[in-house]
Amino acid sequence: MAPIRVPTDSDISQHSSDDEPKTSFVIRERCTEPENKPVWKRFITSQKWIPRWCRQDPAREFGLTTTLMVLCSWSSAVTAANLFYTYPVLNKAAESFNVSYQTASQIPQLLQAGYGVGILLLCPLGDVFRLRPVILTLLSITTITWFGLCLTPSFHAFTALSFIAGFANVSPQLLFPLISSIAPPHRRATAISIVLAGMMMGLAVPRVVAGIVTQYTHWRNIYWAALGTQVLTLSAMFLLFPDFPRPQPETKNFLQKYTHVARDIARMTVTKPILAHGCTVTFLINAAHASFWTTLTAHLAGSPRDFGPLQIGLFSLIAVGTTMLIPVYSYLVIERFATYFASTIGLVYAAVSIAVDAYTGNALSIGGPIVQALGIDLGIQIPSVAYRTAVYRELPANRANVIFTACAFLGQLAGTSIGNAVYAAGGWAKVGTFHIALTGATLVVVLARGPKEEGWLGWRGGAGLRLDGGLSVEKGEEGAAVAEAKV
Repeated sequence: MAPIRVPTDSDISQHSSDDEPKTSFVIRERCTEPENKPVWKRFITSQKWIPRWCRQDPAREFGLTTTLMVLCSWSSAVTAANLFYTYPVLNKAAESFNVSYQTASQIPQLLQAGYGVGILLLCPLGDVFRLRPVILTLLSITTITWFGLCLTPSFHAFTALSFIAGFANVSPQLLFPLISSIAPPHRRATAISIVLAGMMMGLAVPRVVAGIVTQYTHWRNIYWAALGTQVLTLSAMFLLFPDFPRPQPETKNFLQKYTHVARDIARMTVTKPILAHGCTVTFLINAAHASFWTTLTAHLAGSPRDFGPLQIGLFSLIAVGTTMLIPVYSYLVIERFATYFASTIGLVYAAVSIAVDAYTGNALSIGGPIVQALGIDLGIQIPSVAYRTAVYRELPANRANVIFTACAFLGQLAGTSIGNAVYAAGGWAKVGTFHIALTGATLVVVLARGPKEEGWLGWRGGAGLRLDGGLSVEKGEEGAAVAEAKV
């Protein structure tokens, strides 16, 4: 690349207009600024560490491509899987560390706790720094930590590293807002659903793979396999993930920018009706989803089925099929109809599926849980995509996503705790009633606010069943512009 010549004072004096000296001054400042940076900062921010095809270039703009969408979906699947490898191997880990099963349960608890803290503290960084270095740093921390999990013989070190791994394991929550901001408004729901499908695959597949690997080999092998996929993901992101521009001008120091973003997130929670409704919906549906998959293990392992760990793990493959259907539904329904309508179809389907299983006893045998699994995984996840799309259309995506993810995490914790208690007290039918109650409550929230309502409750402006193509796209572009300006 030819060096940029810095204009001299004589060059500047030859221009009589006010604009030219300003331009020359900007060029001079841009050329001399790196020299004023500390050596370590120049080393870290150097473009030499970025592949040529991923570097920022004023002549082009990084858009949504098939490669980028597949890369983000794969990364979300691998990263989400890290949170669930440990569940099928807890008994083996307890024996290896010579601790009780109850003590070994601290491993997933600390892993999830670290993840929750990471959502609150690390996700706002997507509005402070360039996304590529943030994601690569988080993936690197997770990879290094995971290597320690594969080797350490100490239970205390293992639990501490699990917390760190969970803390840094939040990169998928930075990819959702990115995909939303660069996707065409009329294809935003499909793009989001593809990345969400990847993350859902990461929730389902590890339980099956971990169960199979643990049954025939040492339990640490699943951690080594996870390390391999993590290294592969880090390499792919380094080679293919574009260096998107910094979301904010460099007008504040880090603490000021971070505080501003955190304060804006808190303000949006109580001032934006669409976000409040979306967060309530995601809390309720995640509570139902977590409750089902937690209590299903006890239900299948009990009489009369008496399933083993491998059979229970294979049951999770149902979720793989349903995640493939969500992008199809997004393309056919969510992108064409109002959020409340698309969500209602999914919720009604879920409620019927749950009722068929919960209130037929053993009449359907294994068919009952399969029917409910289809309803829970497909019908209940549909409102998540619909409301993410609606919220991202109107608000800065990354900041809204921090609140969304935090509510989803809290819903999972509540659903796991309450679902176990309900199952212990009343069995599978009572758990089904609990899931129907959650689905009904979600439906009430969805129908409490119409698509054209600007306030908290009501249907002012009418139902607006179908999205108007021109208005929806225009509103989406406006929302993206607002998001870009704010972020």
